[in-house]
Amino acid sequence: MKQLSELLAEYAEVERELSDPAVHSDQARARTLGRRFAQLAPVVAAAHDLAAAHDDLAAARELAAEDASFAAEADTLTTRIAELEGRLRELLLPKDPNDDKDVILEIKAGEGGDESALFAGDLLRMYLRYAERQGWTTEVLDQESTDLGGTKSATVAVRARKADDAVWARLKFEGGVHRVQRVPATESQGRIHTSAAGVLVLPEAEDVEVEIDPNDLRIDVFRSSGPGGQSVNTTDSAVRITHLPTGIVVSCQNEKSQLQNKEQALRILRARLLVAAQEEADAAAGEARRSQVRTVDRSERIRTYNYPENRVSDHRTGYKAYNLDQVLDGDLQPLVDSCVEADLAARLDAGEAG
Repeated sequence: MKQLSELLAEYAEVERELSDPAVHSDQARARTLGRRFAQLAPVVAAAHDLAAAHDDLAAARELAAEDASFAAEADTLTTRIAELEGRLRELLLPKDPNDDKDVILEIKAGEGGDESALFAGDLLRMYLRYAERQGWTTEVLDQESTDLGGTKSATVAVRARKADDAVWARLKFEGGVHRVQRVPATESQGRIHTSAAGVLVLPEAEDVEVEIDPNDLRIDVFRSSGPGGQSVNTTDSAVRITHLPTGIVVSCQNEKSQLQNKEQALRILRARLLVAAQEEADAAAGEARRSQVRTVDRSERIRTYNYPENRVSDHRTGYKAYNLDQVLDGDLQPLVDSCVEADLAARLDAGEAG
């Protein structure tokens, strides 16, 4: 963990660079600096507030020696200092390096046939609505629909409008298996069925982070399938890219243009390669490194959406609420907050244990 003095010095340097007009001619560099500035600003603000509180406490104690009425103010400042120290301790915890990145979100229907695809479509709508509430922009990169209006699979790019609006920091806990319990529209006898859909959340990689050798790619084109209109289904516009060294395969067929589908597929491929590289680095660094960055398990069933009871339950944090209809309309923040708080508590415990 960097010492506070190092972070304060880094903040001053980043601030100096951002004030240089020449830096802004390089948009990638300016964006990187802007994100780092946004990361460091809360640390600097908390450090300044803590220093000011210590000064005020010293003054209050001096005055209290002469006038007992200042003793209450000294007590208040002592409590304030403890709160600020706790806040600063949280801010100085090691950060997930992807927290300020934008996100590529993949949703896939799982067990349950048509009902699973309908549920996947509900999840897609939920995330689009949530992003809208957060003021983020969304772009559907690829989507395969069913005849009943469900979604077999969908890939969506979610981007922040501001440098300090961390998308990955809030959506990273959504990855995993989502389970639904409800009476399907196709069920004639009113029986409750259970089905599931999978969500994969990837930090979006910038071009400078992942270099892709064109010689490592096999690119195939094919005719789009499923509902989508004449121009989509009758031209070889869909693109499948295979990254030969890793075996990662990405397909896109949402756009009418083969070139656009290729560009979208490359965006998804870069994100997957970035995650693969980071997971390899985490494994090499050992369990301590992994516990700093990912303390909430995202590999198994994470949440259940129970329609008969209008209930949503997060199995990792124990959060439960009876407003499923609102959650599916994008009111996802309480669930996200429960994961963020659980992750913070686990990292604080790990830090104190270390």
